[in-house]
Amino acid sequence: MRVFSSPADRRRALLALLAVLVGFVGLYVAVRQYLPFLTDARALRAWVAEFGPLAPLAFVIVQAVQVVVAPIPGQAIALMGGYLFGPVAGTVYSLLGVLIGSAIAFQLAKRFGRPFVERVFHEEIIAGFDGFVERIGVPGLFLFVVVPGLPDDMICFLSGLTTWRLRTFLPVMALGRLPSYALTVYAGDELANGRAGLALVLLALVAVLSVAGYYNQDRIRAFVESIAG
Repeated sequence: MRVFSSPADRRRALLALLAVLVGFVGLYVAVRQYLPFLTDARALRAWVAEFGPLAPLAFVIVQAVQVVVAPIPGQAIALMGGYLFGPVAGTVYSLLGVLIGSAIAFQLAKRFGRPFVERVFHEEIIAGFDGFVERIGVPGLFLFVVVPGLPDDMICFLSGLTTWRLRTFLPVMALGRLPSYALTVYAGDELANGRAGLALVLLALVAVLSVAGYYNQDRIRAFVESIAG
């Protein structure tokens, strides 16, 4: 079974993965060189703790906003969450923010309809997923969002155009997004504890899955529809 549909897709995916890893290593080296206080996780966590509930609240808000506005990759924020708050609290805060953002996107689409969603996303992109959520149902949606690198933020908006209720939609998103976010948060905690090797392995795993998911959106969508249908 081929992971990529063409050699060109494979080359682009490898270059994208390499860029992600090089960017992460470069950022890590730059922080150690020019902002060394950020690498003292114990002191940084103590400083963050001085803000009390405001620090987790700010983190959750940023994670929620990235779902609706999407200027920052959610995984990057999750990595920060692991570094600042540890594996358990970091995962809880990350998922809470993602679910709040997902609920907002869902409700915005439900309230303002398709014209609003078409203003947020390009019509050609929406056309590729037209009716997708309703066709695949709950199991299919879980299979789709569990793969990192897919347009799950857009799926939040499109889900709001269906007859689904929010109480059905949110548990699926929580369970589907948990694995990749938990891995990324754990990698952040490993960085905080000075275990950069394991952190890089975990981040590389998430990056590989994300790149493969991104370049195989159509195939994954067709596979999910064939199973759910």
